[in-house]
Order: sequence, then C-alpha cells, then structure tokens
Amino acid sequence: MLPILKWLGTGAGIAGALLVALNIPASGWGFALFLVSSSSWVVAAIIMRDRPLLALNAAFTAINVLGIVRWLG
Repeated sequence: MLPILKWLGTGAGIAGALLVALNIPASGWGFALFLVSSSSWVVAAIIMRDRPLLALNAAFTAINVLGIVRWLG
C-alpha cells in the first residue's frame, strides 16, 4: 500500500502543479489535486513514522483546503 500512496501523492502533486501553472479557468481544480497529494503523503508519513514529512503535508493539506475554498467555494 505504501508505494501506491507515494506514487498517488507524487502524480497528483505534479498534475496539480501543472494545472495551476497553466492559469486557465480550471486551475482552481489544481488545489483538489494538491489535496489528494498531500493527503496521500500524510498517510504515507504516518506509516513510515516520518514526522517532518507528516508536518509538512499536514500544513499543505490545510493550505490546499484554503485554496479550494477560495478558488472553488
């Protein structure tokens, strides 16, 4: 399960960054992809017991929720 979470987090993060960088009307959905990414990495960090990675992605999760509220809400 861990490799799946890590690849999901990586792929969703790349796709989200691309969508935001394109600066098109659908760019706000990049935050939804970022949320998938950061959430995947939170779970992976818990499994790996990697506290710095957990802290980083917990913060990213909160920021991504803010982005969703501001762009899509």
